[in-house]
Amino acid sequence: MNQPHLHSGYRKAGNGTSFLIFRPYVVAVLLAMAAIVFAGAIAASMIGSVTTSVTAAFAWLIGTGEDELLAFIIGQLRLARILLALLCGAALGAAGAAMQSATRNGLADPGLIGVKEGTVITVVAMLLLFPQAPAFWRPLLGLVGGGAVAITVIGIARSVSGLRFVLIGIGVSWLLSSVIALFMTMAAISEVQTAMIWLGGSLHAASWLDLKLALPWTLAGFAILFATTRSADTAMLGDMAAVGLGIRLRQLNAARLFSSVLLTSACASVVGGLGFVGLIAPHLARLCFGSSQMPLLFGSAVFGSLLVLAADTIGRTVFAPIQIPAGILMAILGLPFFVGLMWQRRDAL
Repeated sequence: MNQPHLHSGYRKAGNGTSFLIFRPYVVAVLLAMAAIVFAGAIAASMIGSVTTSVTAAFAWLIGTGEDELLAFIIGQLRLARILLALLCGAALGAAGAAMQSATRNGLADPGLIGVKEGTVITVVAMLLLFPQAPAFWRPLLGLVGGGAVAITVIGIARSVSGLRFVLIGIGVSWLLSSVIALFMTMAAISEVQTAMIWLGGSLHAASWLDLKLALPWTLAGFAILFATTRSADTAMLGDMAAVGLGIRLRQLNAARLFSSVLLTSACASVVGGLGFVGLIAPHLARLCFGSSQMPLLFGSAVFGSLLVLAADTIGRTVFAPIQIPAGILMAILGLPFFVGLMWQRRDAL
């Protein structure tokens, strides 16, 4: 029996009605990238003000290490920071890929259309006005703020496609940034210092509590995205073809945009203003894997993790004893990238 998918680089795993079609090249690249992420995490746990060896780091990881100082440095200071960087990088990368696919706009990014600022402004307001409020309120309030901004931008633009959507989002972001600056001028000096570091997208105060706060929300966002990948692939054929094949485009786009807001809000509520990850990671993944949604989401998540981990590690080690927030390094990398994309689309402006 002829199986055309086997002649186009795909392979079939399983028998009967239960099978999975995949591309060995994509699986191999994703596994290689996952190995790079793991190696990067090990390297990040070793370097800092106190440098450890690979042997000592692995001894701690498998529970055979006896150095209490090393256990404290890796277990309490570095590991939570590394895992939070990987989680937030993966979430922001996947959120950007989903938003770019849903809007069919390579410039779309939750951080560029104001979702990040909407989350930040609600969390900053809570920190300044209600400093004793429980920490678990941060992701929830961040989701409310980010969702409100996304709905506002979509309502003003009247569409999620085209450059108007992105440009209106950028304008709303600037407006919210000025409101955040107003909060800063009205707050006490001690509160401003803490908030300013957080606003820069810093993981220097990352803790296991932050990881616990962000994890359930990001898992929920990932679950929605991966559950809709098949429908999203069909939607890429065009609206007429997708509707003809039974895809409910309105519900699909709403679910994917909501998941993007959920992932972005969960991360911004614990690490602050970490931008451009959702813009850069999907483009890098698309170069490697094309536009098929499942490998694109996985690739964007892995590239996002690598970007945030690298930015945070460089920021805390290269300029020691000064720690540069990862968000600042991502902005230095992301702004030229964004300008380049805008230049490519200059004829559409």
